[in-house]
Amino acid sequence: HEKVGKAEARDRALAMLEAVQIRDPARVFDLHPHEVSGGMGQRAMIAMMLIAGPEMMIADEPTSALDVTVQLDVLNILDKLVSERGMGLI
Repeated sequence: HEKVGKAEARDRALAMLEAVQIRDPARVFDLHPHEVSGGMGQRAMIAMMLIAGPEMMIADEPTSALDVTVQLDVLNILDKLVSERGMGLI
């Protein structure tokens, strides 16, 4: 983890929300957990895991409780981000 200022932390969070294909990251950033859909919540959790730049990600049932089309979206996002960052995925 790094020490960064509040503005930089927000900018990084918004960039990561965009990386996990969340539309209008600035609006979503200010939402409470109960205000987002299941798929959006899963993508937000992926963003939270990746923001620290880990070398390995352990994804335990990353698509549970999501419908089939959203499951595919989440898996494609995971695959793309893991490949781009050269990370391991379990």
